[in-house]
Amino acid sequence: MLRFLEAGESHGKGLIGIIEGLPAELSISEEKINRDLERRQGGYGRGERMKIEQDRVEILSGIIEGKTIGSPLGLLIKNKDWENWQEKEYPPLTIPRPGHADFTGAIKYGFKDLRKVLERASARQTAMRVAIGSVASILLEEFNINIYSYVLRIGKIKAKRIASFNQKVKDEIAKSPVYCIDGVASIGMCREIDRAREKGDTLGGVFEVIITGVPVGLGSYAQWDRRLDARLASALMSIPGIKAVEIGEGIEASEKRGSVVHDEIFVYQELETSSSRYYRETNRAGGIEGGVTNGEAVIIRAYLKPIPTLINPLRSIDFANKKENRAIYQRSDICVVPAASVVGEAVAAWEIAVAFLEKFGSDSLLEIKENYENYKKRLQKI
Repeated sequence: MLRFLEAGESHGKGLIGIIEGLPAELSISEEKINRDLERRQGGYGRGERMKIEQDRVEILSGIIEGKTIGSPLGLLIKNKDWENWQEKEYPPLTIPRPGHADFTGAIKYGFKDLRKVLERASARQTAMRVAIGSVASILLEEFNINIYSYVLRIGKIKAKRIASFNQKVKDEIAKSPVYCIDGVASIGMCREIDRAREKGDTLGGVFEVIITGVPVGLGSYAQWDRRLDARLASALMSIPGIKAVEIGEGIEASEKRGSVVHDEIFVYQELETSSSRYYRETNRAGGIEGGVTNGEAVIIRAYLKPIPTLINPLRSIDFANKKENRAIYQRSDICVVPAASVVGEAVAAWEIAVAFLEKFGSDSLLEIKENYENYKKRLQKI
């Protein structure tokens, strides 16, 4: 079973990740993981900390001669900002920020100092989530399953959806300051971020994750918690700031009749080989029906609220004296939608990888590939 644990605080020594269940003989590239970490730190609207941290992963265990050996993979990302925080003394924080975990965390755990909440509730933890998801995507690429993410909307500025995906498109997304290849929308998004910065405000938005090459049959309808769309939605909702997740045309489909929503099924038959291939001319379901992948691309959209740390803070209550006051402001981002899209890509990769190994085994890469090839041959005869 593929699973992970991660630990670490925003200003602690570093972030730790342990991945258990990776098959043996999988080549792991630190360079690839570090590229993904760099993408997470990018995007127009990020704050000052991104100039301090230059996230790099260090693989501590689970690899010999560049390949996994079936034992747990240990990962470390050091926090450069940790040293800066050792040189100063900070008074307790007692005024919770509306929209953050400060209020709920302090009451749940009985903390008097809100720093004990924000250190772990911080989105800093998503750096390790990206590293872990990057490892999952390396596994999926062995089976020609590829994952893309891009920004669809920031504030009220909406981009055109991308119809087809390949490496060239992925490269173009990475070059954009807001991870969006719609040039006109990109300019508008940057201006929207600038206007929010001038007003001391923040912006949210929407990003889309596409997974191509996914075979039929991942996930299950046998139990509620094995449905792949539910698992993907849960993974996306675990990203700090995500408030809604949509699979396929879920929101738009809710306004229409069934006759114009569901994806009709067709078959292509190869006479010479007597093989068949099923396909759809539309993909409104987003590649999942009944909690199981149907062979089409998996499409997910996630909706991110604006960052709750504001330059012009909102009103709150000081726990120390129960008096109204303004919430604290510490260095923060104006907009993290581009960075969140990279995190979304990573957590989706993880869930697809888990479902893939559930179906095709997990001991060695060679065995999994044999199982997968046999499965594809059987599908051609159905």
